[in-house]
Amino acid sequence: MPENGSTLAVFYENWLNYQNLIIKAIAPLTSEQLTQRADPRLRSIDIILRHVIGARARWFHQMMGIGDEEFISMGGWDRRDAPERSAAELVHGLEKTWSVMYEAISRWTEEDWHITYQNDPGDEPETFTRQWIIWHLIEHDIHHGGEVSLTLGMHGLQAPDL
Repeated sequence: MPENGSTLAVFYENWLNYQNLIIKAIAPLTSEQLTQRADPRLRSIDIILRHVIGARARWFHQMMGIGDEEFISMGGWDRRDAPERSAAELVHGLEKTWSVMYEAISRWTEEDWHITYQNDPGDEPETFTRQWIIWHLIEHDIHHGGEVSLTLGMHGLQAPDL
């Protein structure tokens, strides 16, 4: 990890704090509460969080080749045929994906940050750097964490103090 006080260290510390606020809010939820939606046409809390976990695992494994078998399997958690997950499983998925991401990021040198990956033709952008992937995952987590927070609040459940 970058030196304490660096901008990157502050981003990572706050990204982890954001995740921990989400975990604190969802850990006590029942299976029924995890099925709550802001609107019938929108995703449930469970589906949103499985999507966050799945996206993290796919970007790190499919694009960068990082992660063990458990981590790799989490890349399919948000697929249409994937099973619902308990609050404990969702917490584990968030913690596991964070652990794998953090471990990888901690090892990267300045040169490693500039490694590029080619995307499927037609997708934007066509070339990704590790820098872009990490930013994309941060913005993705923030967006979907907001959805979870809103949904919890709409149903009278304790929302994270984001």
